[in-house]
Amino acid sequence: MSKIRFVFKLFASLCLLSIISGCVSGNKSFRIESLAKSELDMVIDTHLTQTNQYATELLKKLYKRNPKELKKAPIGTDINSRAKQLFSYPRKIQFSELNGKYANSALLLAFSSDYKGDRVFAFMAGIAGILHSSYNYQDEFFMLDPINEQKIYNSARNLETASWLLGSEKDLNENHYLLSNGYTLDSIANLSFSRLFGKMIAGQDILADIIANRNNRTINKFVHGIASTTLLPI
Repeated sequence: MSKIRFVFKLFASLCLLSIISGCVSGNKSFRIESLAKSELDMVIDTHLTQTNQYATELLKKLYKRNPKELKKAPIGTDINSRAKQLFSYPRKIQFSELNGKYANSALLLAFSSDYKGDRVFAFMAGIAGILHSSYNYQDEFFMLDPINEQKIYNSARNLETASWLLGSEKDLNENHYLLSNGYTLDSIANLSFSRLFGKMIAGQDILADIIANRNNRTINKFVHGIASTTLLPI
């Protein structure tokens, strides 16, 4: 009987290897690591990738709308190098030009009257930190990797605050610290910045609900007005 079991296991293993080999040869995008992913992991990965793409697009649009800010950056810095600094891979890092600030504190630095550096970079270091920390500084998820729906939810609320600050905060001369939404020469409203924020916020909220429902947990949904300047912990 043991010999029969051994032969059966060997046959099953060979069949599995054959299937995997077929997948690899027939689908160049297949990775062996995918076998260690649940459906939820794949959903998280998709949301994470999409959200980072939206954030990178936001960074590039802000620099094009505020070209003077890039001139404050170290010599040789361009928009693409800034994007790589923040979104090439998730990690918590302290930038000397931001006085070591990151996530929530970097976001607020962008609207400090005393700050003389690159405000777009400070703002986007805030956005990057909020997003990366909500995903535990991971760029991919596998079975048994923990993820907290409350952190994802809190990040969405912080993005709402960031969007409000971007459109409302002004210096002593009543000029916006950073230009974003506006009007064209034909008086047509340009709301592309708000749309990007809307996509990121909606994605984080949807993902938070998916994770909470999957884990049978309840999200503590704070009363958080659109004009709130409160940044929640992540």
